[in-house]
Amino acid sequence: MKNIILTGYRCTGKTEVGKRLSARLDLPFYDTDELIIEKAGMSITEIVEKGGWDAFRLRETETVRELGSNSNCVIATGGGTFEALENRKILKQNGFFVWLSADVETIVERMRSDKKSSRNRPSLSNGDLVTECALTIGKREAVYRRLADLIVDTSNKGIDKVVDEIFTFLSCRCRKD
Repeated sequence: MKNIILTGYRCTGKTEVGKRLSARLDLPFYDTDELIIEKAGMSITEIVEKGGWDAFRLRETETVRELGSNSNCVIATGGGTFEALENRKILKQNGFFVWLSADVETIVERMRSDKKSSRNRPSLSNGDLVTECALTIGKREAVYRRLADLIVDTSNKGIDKVVDEIFTFLSCRCRKD
Protein backbone atom coordinates (compact mmCIF):
# COMPACT_ATOMS: atom_id res chain seq x y z
CA MET A 1 0.00 0.00 0.00
CA LYS A 2 1.14 3.51 -0.71
CA ASN A 3 1.46 6.12 2.00
CA ILE A 4 -1.67 8.14 2.65
CA ILE A 5 -0.68 11.80 2.51
CA LEU A 6 -3.06 14.32 4.08
CA THR A 7 -2.68 17.80 2.72
CA GLY A 8 -4.62 21.03 2.94
CA TYR A 9 -4.64 24.40 4.62
CA ARG A 10 -4.31 24.99 8.36
CA CYS A 11 -7.11 23.69 10.58
CA THR A 12 -8.68 21.43 7.99
CA GLY A 13 -8.15 18.43 10.28
CA LYS A 14 -4.99 16.82 8.91
CA THR A 15 -3.46 15.86 12.27
CA GLU A 16 -6.59 14.58 14.00
CA VAL A 17 -7.86 12.82 10.89
CA GLY A 18 -4.40 11.33 10.39
CA LYS A 19 -4.23 9.97 13.94
CA ARG A 20 -7.65 8.35 13.74
CA LEU A 21 -7.18 7.06 10.20
CA SER A 22 -3.83 5.49 11.08
CA ALA A 23 -5.39 3.79 14.12
CA ARG A 24 -8.28 2.49 12.03
CA LEU A 25 -5.91 1.17 9.36
CA ASP A 26 -3.32 0.01 11.91
CA LEU A 27 -0.60 2.04 10.19
CA PRO A 28 2.07 4.32 11.66
CA PHE A 29 1.25 8.04 11.74
CA TYR A 30 3.64 10.93 11.14
CA ASP A 31 2.93 14.64 11.30
CA THR A 32 5.60 16.70 9.55
CA ASP A 33 5.04 19.73 11.79
CA GLU A 34 5.30 17.62 14.96
CA LEU A 35 8.49 15.97 13.68
CA ILE A 36 10.02 19.37 12.92
CA ILE A 37 9.11 20.70 16.38
CA GLU A 38 10.53 17.60 18.07
CA LYS A 39 13.79 17.68 16.12
CA ALA A 40 14.29 21.44 16.51
CA GLY A 41 13.34 21.51 20.18
CA MET A 42 11.24 24.62 19.59
CA SER A 43 7.85 25.61 18.25
CA ILE A 44 7.20 26.56 14.65
CA THR A 45 6.72 30.15 15.76
CA GLU A 46 10.16 30.11 17.40
CA ILE A 47 11.77 28.58 14.30
CA VAL A 48 10.18 31.27 12.12
CA GLU A 49 11.13 34.07 14.55
CA LYS A 50 14.78 32.92 14.63
CA GLY A 51 15.32 32.07 10.98
CA GLY A 52 12.29 33.15 9.00
CA TRP A 53 9.98 31.01 6.91
CA ASP A 54 12.91 29.89 4.76
CA ALA A 55 14.53 28.21 7.78
CA PHE A 56 11.28 26.42 8.56
CA ARG A 57 10.81 25.31 4.93
CA LEU A 58 14.35 23.85 4.89
CA ARG A 59 13.53 21.78 7.98
CA GLU A 60 10.28 20.76 6.35
CA THR A 61 12.05 19.47 3.24
CA GLU A 62 14.55 17.54 5.41
CA THR A 63 11.60 15.90 7.16
CA VAL A 64 9.88 15.07 3.86
CA ARG A 65 13.11 13.48 2.59
CA GLU A 66 13.25 11.31 5.72
CA LEU A 67 9.62 10.24 5.34
CA GLY A 68 9.85 9.75 1.58
CA SER A 69 11.29 6.27 1.82
CA ASN A 70 8.48 5.03 4.10
CA SER A 71 5.62 2.83 2.94
CA ASN A 72 2.31 1.94 4.49
CA CYS A 73 1.90 4.95 6.76
CA VAL A 74 -0.30 8.00 7.17
CA ILE A 75 1.46 11.36 6.87
CA ALA A 76 -0.09 14.72 7.78
CA THR A 77 1.75 17.57 6.11
CA GLY A 78 1.93 21.26 6.87
CA GLY A 79 -0.29 23.51 4.79
CA GLY A 80 2.62 24.93 2.79
CA THR A 81 4.66 21.75 2.41
CA PHE A 82 3.89 21.41 -1.27
CA GLU A 83 4.90 24.90 -2.27
CA ALA A 84 8.29 23.22 -2.77
CA LEU A 85 8.41 21.12 -5.94
CA GLU A 86 10.93 18.75 -4.32
CA ASN A 87 8.43 17.90 -1.56
CA ARG A 88 5.71 17.19 -4.11
CA LYS A 89 7.98 14.88 -6.10
CA ILE A 90 9.25 12.97 -3.06
CA LEU A 91 5.86 12.21 -1.55
CA LYS A 92 3.93 11.72 -4.81
CA GLN A 93 6.24 8.83 -5.78
CA ASN A 94 4.78 6.63 -3.07
CA GLY A 95 1.75 8.53 -1.89
CA PHE A 96 -2.01 8.61 -2.22
CA PHE A 97 -3.01 12.23 -1.63
CA VAL A 98 -6.08 13.30 0.30
CA TRP A 99 -6.79 17.02 0.18
CA LEU A 100 -8.75 18.10 3.25
CA SER A 101 -10.44 21.35 2.36
CA ALA A 102 -12.68 23.74 4.28
CA ASP A 103 -14.22 27.14 3.68
CA VAL A 104 -12.41 30.21 5.00
CA GLU A 105 -15.01 30.91 7.70
CA THR A 106 -14.64 27.39 9.13
CA ILE A 107 -10.84 27.59 9.07
CA VAL A 108 -10.79 30.97 10.84
CA GLU A 109 -13.28 29.74 13.45
CA ARG A 110 -11.15 26.65 14.09
CA MET A 111 -7.95 28.69 14.31
CA ARG A 112 -9.47 31.07 16.82
CA SER A 113 -10.75 28.23 19.01
CA ASP A 114 -7.52 26.18 18.85
CA LYS A 115 -5.27 26.91 21.84
CA LYS A 116 -2.18 25.71 19.91
CA SER A 117 -2.84 27.99 16.96
CA SER A 118 -0.62 30.91 17.89
CA ARG A 119 2.28 28.66 18.92
CA ASN A 120 2.20 26.34 15.92
CA ARG A 121 0.61 28.52 13.28
CA PRO A 122 2.49 31.80 13.03
CA SER A 123 1.13 34.46 10.72
CA LEU A 124 2.06 34.03 7.09
CA SER A 125 1.48 37.67 6.17
CA ASN A 126 0.93 39.72 9.34
CA GLY A 127 -2.44 40.72 7.83
CA ASP A 128 -5.89 40.05 9.22
CA LEU A 129 -6.69 36.37 9.58
CA VAL A 130 -9.61 36.17 7.13
CA THR A 131 -7.72 37.93 4.35
CA GLU A 132 -4.56 35.90 5.00
CA CYS A 133 -6.49 32.62 4.84
CA ALA A 134 -8.38 33.54 1.68
CA LEU A 135 -5.25 34.73 -0.14
CA THR A 136 -3.11 31.78 0.92
CA ILE A 137 -5.76 29.20 0.09
CA GLY A 138 -6.22 30.85 -3.29
CA LYS A 139 -2.49 30.65 -3.91
CA ARG A 140 -2.20 26.98 -2.86
CA GLU A 141 -5.46 25.59 -4.21
CA ALA A 142 -4.13 24.68 -7.67
CA VAL A 143 -1.31 22.62 -6.14
CA TYR A 144 -3.64 20.87 -3.68
CA ARG A 145 -6.06 20.07 -6.52
CA ARG A 146 -3.31 18.79 -8.84
CA LEU A 147 -1.92 16.46 -6.16
CA ALA A 148 -5.27 15.21 -4.84
CA ASP A 149 -6.39 11.67 -5.45
CA LEU A 150 -9.34 12.38 -3.16
CA ILE A 151 -10.85 15.68 -1.96
CA VAL A 152 -12.81 15.79 1.30
CA ASP A 153 -14.49 19.00 2.43
CA THR A 154 -14.26 19.05 6.23
CA SER A 155 -16.26 22.27 6.72
CA ASN A 156 -19.33 20.84 8.41
CA LYS A 157 -18.06 17.41 9.39
CA GLY A 158 -16.62 15.88 12.50
CA ILE A 159 -13.33 13.99 12.46
CA ASP A 160 -15.02 10.56 12.47
CA LYS A 161 -17.15 11.44 9.43
CA VAL A 162 -14.06 12.55 7.50
CA VAL A 163 -12.18 9.38 8.49
CA ASP A 164 -15.18 7.29 7.39
CA GLU A 165 -15.20 8.98 3.96
CA ILE A 166 -11.49 8.35 3.42
CA PHE A 167 -11.70 4.78 4.71
CA THR A 168 -14.68 3.99 2.47
CA PHE A 169 -12.92 5.44 -0.57
CA LEU A 170 -9.73 3.49 0.17
CA SER A 171 -11.70 0.27 0.73
CA CYS A 172 -13.46 0.64 -2.63
CA ARG A 173 -10.20 1.49 -4.36
CA CYS A 174 -8.43 -1.56 -2.90
CA ARG A 175 -11.19 -3.85 -4.16
CA LYS A 176 -10.75 -2.42 -7.69
CA ASP A 177 -6.93 -2.79 -7.62
